[in-house]
Amino acid sequence: MKPKNVRLFIKPYCGWCHEAIDWLDDRGIQYETLDVISDPVARREMLELSGQTLAPVIDVDGEILADFDTDQLEVFWNKLSQAPG
Repeated sequence: MKPKNVRLFIKPYCGWCHEAIDWLDDRGIQYETLDVISDPVARREMLELSGQTLAPVIDVDGEILADFDTDQLEVFWNKLSQAPG
């Protein structure tokens, strides 16, 4: 699977957010970063998508993973990679 749209909602001082960024960068995955502290529109969207205000939240072509660590991100990404399409 080659994702078309990957967005990562973060808080600047969130350790899990920085780990997610490193995980994506290490794999050469292109993504958009949205800072939910400085961008109230992104914060509202993150809440609508995930039902919570905890970060990080990743949106991969409409599939949402919220409040995760890199182990959970790995499982989520592998599951998406195996999906047909």
